[in-house]
Amino acid sequence: MRENLHRFFRAARGAGVHVSPAESIDAMRAVAQVGISDRAVLRDALLLTLAKSQDEKLALGDCFDLFFSQPEPRQDQTESDSEENASQDPDQSPSSGSASEAGEGQPPEGLGPLAQMLLSQDRNAIAAAIAGASGAASLSDIRYSTQRGIFSSRILDAMGLQRLRDDLDALTATNPALAERLRAALDALREAVRDTVSQGLALYAREEAENLRNEILRNAPLARIERRQVAEMRALIRQIARRLRERYSKPRKRQRRGHLDVRRTLRRNAAWGGVPFLTAWKRKHRDRPKIVALCDVSGSVAQVSDFFLLLIHSLHEVVDDVRSFAFSSHMIEVSEILEKKSPEEAMAEIMSKVGFGSSDYGSSLVDFEKDFMSTLTPQTTVIVLGDARSNNLDPRADILRRISERSKRLVWLNPEGRLAWGFGDSEMPRYATFCTVVRQCATAQQLERAVSDIVATYQ
Repeated sequence: MRENLHRFFRAARGAGVHVSPAESIDAMRAVAQVGISDRAVLRDALLLTLAKSQDEKLALGDCFDLFFSQPEPRQDQTESDSEENASQDPDQSPSSGSASEAGEGQPPEGLGPLAQMLLSQDRNAIAAAIAGASGAASLSDIRYSTQRGIFSSRILDAMGLQRLRDDLDALTATNPALAERLRAALDALREAVRDTVSQGLALYAREEAENLRNEILRNAPLARIERRQVAEMRALIRQIARRLRERYSKPRKRQRRGHLDVRRTLRRNAAWGGVPFLTAWKRKHRDRPKIVALCDVSGSVAQVSDFFLLLIHSLHEVVDDVRSFAFSSHMIEVSEILEKKSPEEAMAEIMSKVGFGSSDYGSSLVDFEKDFMSTLTPQTTVIVLGDARSNNLDPRADILRRISERSKRLVWLNPEGRLAWGFGDSEMPRYATFCTVVRQCATAQQLERAVSDIVATYQ
């Protein structure tokens, strides 16, 4: 049962339930107390010890039902054979009676264990044998649907398929009727094994399939995400935000103490002859990042800005203050909209106010200098997300220079490829002169790296 529980924990993680080592230990202790004889009690015990929310409870319940359901071999063919033989005339000749006895009675001696099990039609024994062979074949290692055939063959081999084939060859020559029964039972066994492998695929491959899907999304151009993938991308961005919070919030707290202050330590322990019973530490003052985000929401850049703003505003545990602005031909502040509304509602309102307009970086920078320049301090990191295409209008690079001088860092994230910078109406080379960092940022992975580097400078 211990091995089954470990496999269940693995399946639960694949279903999206976070199961830590401590929680798995608690669950195993609970199972030891309630036992495994009552399936309903076992289910409740696992749900109480592992689920932390209603969504996890539902996912864990479905996982439990799927994990502890055992596919059974189909008995339709063998049962029909039995009924046909049982309905034969009882006044048949002795020779036919003996043949019937050989077909319906106990399996003849000399057959292998698997052949005897199939001919005896013991469903419990067959199910137990499939479960044991699944463990021997490491079915919990299945990851892709293309591996179904491989694991089916491994399970059948572990059950003794080769010996069964030899028994079939021998029975075909000596007792064709019994061989036909055994062949029908083998077909039913193959179906049961396929069902077991499909069940294992549903249990153990979900995490790998989701990881693969997320990896594809992480490297997909944000500007060309299909409508059906937007919700998945938002979920991925939230995962990235959670990972960044865990990476940069907890280490800060541990490292804040700094190095040992030797002088203060010696003074505090003068009464004990300098033996350092009490320690004194040098305090480290670390500023949490203050971010001002300027996001182009015109045309193809709008969707990239959507994901970027969602990521930035999800880092509330790491980022001290975020002021967000959106622009196309003019600039407005959108911080309050993003904080009070859902991502879908927020972006709809932002786009209705300034979205899909013709890009005018110069006019937008004039708006920022006039109304919002006072938000910048020497601790502020300014992030500009845009393609720097200003439709051949005055780019007002002088305003960007003043923004750079008033802030700690100026980071420009451009969703276009570097080969396009400086061609056509792109003002990227001129703007890059005043930027601390200029990076291409077309995918979720590049976005994560860029934000991670920004936050890491404050650690």
